[in-house]
Amino acid sequence: MRLSTKGRYAVTAMLELAIHDGEGPVTLADISERQGISLSYLEQLFARLRKNHLVKGLRGPGGGYRLSRRPENISVADVISAIGEGTDATLCEGAEDCQDGERCLTHALWTRLGNEIHAFLNGITLASFLERSEARDAPVPRQKADRLKMAAPRLNKTLA
Repeated sequence: MRLSTKGRYAVTAMLELAIHDGEGPVTLADISERQGISLSYLEQLFARLRKNHLVKGLRGPGGGYRLSRRPENISVADVISAIGEGTDATLCEGAEDCQDGERCLTHALWTRLGNEIHAFLNGITLASFLERSEARDAPVPRQKADRLKMAAPRLNKTLA
């Protein structure tokens, strides 16, 4: 099992929604800017997340996306599954035809590994991840840091 960029970006975007849960909808443009993820890529991901009932879209002025459930009720495994990725570590995708149509010698090992990965990711909710110190102490994305540096002289003059 290899977590692709699609899986990483989907989890990142869902964490953005969890951070702003209760503040109203978040636009994909805001997520794109804050996290450096292509807007068109986010649109594709959110179509799948919406189809799998993890997010709700709101149209019109002030629209955007919000979580369809509380952050403590959405696991990282839910997000990964919703976008079409899984935690199967076998070459045969569980079909047991890995070696010339037969089950390979190590099939049970890779099946168990996939199950362990799924259990691990299923045990981490968006809320529990955000409570971790590593998430709270994450650096500001580069684009945002650059904007803050550029705005600092103007802010200092305004505050003086």
